[in-house]
Amino acid sequence: MTGTPFEHRLETAEEKRTHLLRAFIQFAGGYWRGATARAAALLTFGLVGCLIAKLLVDVAMNRWNRWFFDSLERHDTGGAALAAFAFPLLVFCVAAVGVGILMCRETLQVRWREWCTTNLLDRWLFGQRFYRMRIARNGLPNPEYRISDDVRMATEPLTDFAIGLFTAVLTASTFVVILWTVGGGLDVALGGRSFHIPAFMVIGALLYGVVVSAFMPLVGGGLSGAVAARNEAEARFRAEMMAMRENAEAIVLTQGEGHARRQLAVTYTALATKWMRVVSQHARITWLTNGNAAMVPVFPLVLAAPKYLAGDLSLGEVMQLASAFVQVQIAIGWLIDNYSRVAEWSASARRIVELNEAMADADRREQNGVPMITRPQIAVEAVELHELRLMRPSGEIVIERAHARFEPGDRIIVSGAAGVGKSSLLRALAGLWLWGEGEIRVPLGEQVSYVAANPFLQAGRLSDIICFPRGLEAYSTAACLRALEICGADHLAERLDEVEHWEHVLSASEKQRVALARLMVTRPGIVILEDAFSCFGAAEQINLFDRLAQYLPHAILITTGGAAGLADLHSRRFVLERDDAGGVRLTERGADIQSVRGILPVIGVVK
Repeated sequence: MTGTPFEHRLETAEEKRTHLLRAFIQFAGGYWRGATARAAALLTFGLVGCLIAKLLVDVAMNRWNRWFFDSLERHDTGGAALAAFAFPLLVFCVAAVGVGILMCRETLQVRWREWCTTNLLDRWLFGQRFYRMRIARNGLPNPEYRISDDVRMATEPLTDFAIGLFTAVLTASTFVVILWTVGGGLDVALGGRSFHIPAFMVIGALLYGVVVSAFMPLVGGGLSGAVAARNEAEARFRAEMMAMRENAEAIVLTQGEGHARRQLAVTYTALATKWMRVVSQHARITWLTNGNAAMVPVFPLVLAAPKYLAGDLSLGEVMQLASAFVQVQIAIGWLIDNYSRVAEWSASARRIVELNEAMADADRREQNGVPMITRPQIAVEAVELHELRLMRPSGEIVIERAHARFEPGDRIIVSGAAGVGKSSLLRALAGLWLWGEGEIRVPLGEQVSYVAANPFLQAGRLSDIICFPRGLEAYSTAACLRALEICGADHLAERLDEVEHWEHVLSASEKQRVALARLMVTRPGIVILEDAFSCFGAAEQINLFDRLAQYLPHAILITTGGAAGLADLHSRRFVLERDDAGGVRLTERGADIQSVRGILPVIGVVK
């Protein structure tokens, strides 16, 4: 690439803008293709029709100005009265066209945003991509803000830009003709010589608009970057507040309110700094826009004054020219009036494009980088780990070798030193960890349930949460009540029909009991329990596991963590340990394991 370093930077910036526009149109333009194409076309053509109608009304209003003021100048009472009676009809037409434009525009904005949001959500959630991107550390910060706020801020202004550009072209071409035909030429005497300036009002309007427009990038060129930085800071502040609310109990118990408040203050100070950069840019732009707003109505009167004083123009023609001049400036100055929104759109569109490209990049890395574990669902009765090797997304090996077969009814405990890879192995068994080699064979159609130390309980009716994901309709109230009783959570029985944010309503131990009750109701064939009894004492851990084992006699139960006595309830024990070469291997140790012993009488199953 040739040229000075400055020229290189300009070309690079232009390439970035071109890539941004092309990538955003490729993604968001999908609304006008496929299943939504017909509805999108109807809204688009309806909007175009309303905009053309608005132009016709504006032309009629311009001609009315000439009619009315010429009647005043001639002292034509009848003509002025007739113009006054015609004015309400024009007002009605202006209002009706405005309503049509508003309905078409805002409906298009809502439906377009809906399509973009749904498309991004589908891509983000498909195949657990949102989880895999977080594990692989190749996601972008605050994707939820990009999907919600940035989609809105990228689609709504762009609709307005398209309307403004279409209107500007029509308006400029129409009212330039009026300036040309009504204003005519201007004879100017200068230095004893006479000069004729053809279409002087057109030339004046174009020069005025070009000069003012040329100043806008110079005055407000830093706004786009400032808006992007502000949006990112807004998202970070919101994310920290959400994290504080979700971890409120832990913060209070550790008396960490002061630290949390100071951290939020630091984040907000950074946000305020970013906002002040935007305010400064807006202030610079306002100097130009407000000065232009004051100048535009006066400038055409100054231009037309010589011809009016010479008697070549009537008062009505002067007012018509002034009105047409203003319309042309509105068209030419469209970029000026919308420069702030262009910058905001650019910032939001860039964040959406970045999210799309990050998801595509994550897929490319998974396809072309680290190998993926094969997980066939075939006609086998047991879970089989066949020459399994687990890796991180970076390619680093976590577990060198794991080979095992888990039969129905097995109660398996997996132990090992901290950081040796127990969580990675359990997530691989659940289908959440994809990176590695070998196979994990799972019985065809078998349900796998994963219970963590802090199980997630979504908002909704408690009975539906216990019966998640199929809901109460797939089971029965009696099954829910029995499961809660067995898990020691029968005090929640009277709240089955309540709708709450249970994640924040229940205590940690209550959430674990509800998660265990869910297992007893849904009866999965494979259950993974990662520190799922951590909130209870040793006796209660043994009690709850024994009840669960009796309630699900044919399920494969895989456990990590727990009190020392809990291991006695498992029929098989596997250990993750490092060999002499430093690799981690999964080894079965069964000599000191007893068969499952029943502490309680056999529990009846309620379906």
